[in-house]
Amino acid sequence: MKMNVRIIFVLVLFLMILGAFLVFSASGTYSEVKFNNLYFLFKSHLWKVIGAVAAIILVSMIPYEKYKKFSKIMLIAITGVLLLTFILAPQLKGASRWIDIGFFQFQPSELAKLILIIHLAAFIERKGELIKDFKNGYRFALVWMIILSGLVLVQPNLSTSMIIVLISITMLFAAGARIKHLSATFSAIAITAFVMMILFSHSRERVMGYANSILSGGEPNTQVLQAKIALGSGGLLGVGLGHSRQSDLFLPESYSDFIFSVLGEELGLAGAALVLFAYFIIFFVGILISKKAKDEFGQMLGFGISFNIIIGAFINAAVVMGLLPTTGITLPFISFGGTSIIIFGVSIGILINIAKQTAKYSQINPELINEQP
Repeated sequence: MKMNVRIIFVLVLFLMILGAFLVFSASGTYSEVKFNNLYFLFKSHLWKVIGAVAAIILVSMIPYEKYKKFSKIMLIAITGVLLLTFILAPQLKGASRWIDIGFFQFQPSELAKLILIIHLAAFIERKGELIKDFKNGYRFALVWMIILSGLVLVQPNLSTSMIIVLISITMLFAAGARIKHLSATFSAIAITAFVMMILFSHSRERVMGYANSILSGGEPNTQVLQAKIALGSGGLLGVGLGHSRQSDLFLPESYSDFIFSVLGEELGLAGAALVLFAYFIIFFVGILISKKAKDEFGQMLGFGISFNIIIGAFINAAVVMGLLPTTGITLPFISFGGTSIIIFGVSIGILINIAKQTAKYSQINPELINEQP
């Protein structure tokens, strides 16, 4: 277990340090033009990286079992905060997703994902085999999933809403829920999401642009075109850290949602593949930690956290490569964005604590740990 903790921590720290270099490279020109300060966005990001590292260390000391007691309270609280976004959050690019608390812009949907993972893990442990019964188990799991994903959807934030649904359904599948229940749920939500996508021009333009690109053989938008140019110009080994050309205002959001393209340009195919492999190792080690957890709550919590990281990483990479419609999903631990990197730091802290608690438990009850499947 100690080895698993070291692997997780070292890989996450590596991604954060690499991300800091990439954010500096990708944001320098924009910071100079907009804020007359080459280091403006980099310094902001650096403070958030420090906060994320502190979150990992502090949260790793809190017994993960404590979250079980407060999962319902946290759900009610984050629901209230999501409702507040419609009142307090300014509209940006057609959406109201961020609450400005002065020194920090907070995106509640990122925290909502983690809180729902915690609640579902507690719910699955409590219901046990009843999760297979729609009336007495499964339907209760849908309530909070629908509430949170629905509130995020109407911000509108279609991509994060669908990730919330995907994580929830994957956790319920892992817990043994019936395929027919999961299929019906996903189909109903997909139809609802499609209708909402048509209603909101912001998401409609993105999805229609993606559909047209498939039919015409072009690119969904200028952003994806410039991202592909960046990836292609990187070749096998890249042009070198700090030498990106696309970040010179050619590629919008190069330091945030599209930072994977700058990674590919500066470190090439080899660097991009290495980073994706690092995410896979984090996921794999996270699954190992989850499997050996001393209770079902820890197993499902660790699984949900690990899946959230891997799905976010590969969706971001797929968007940059034009394989999925453009979304606002960040690259975990690397992209500029305070809420995302800090919440992922909290998630890693929880995962590390699961490993630590399992190691402590195994020392006291080695025969019970050995009997686990």
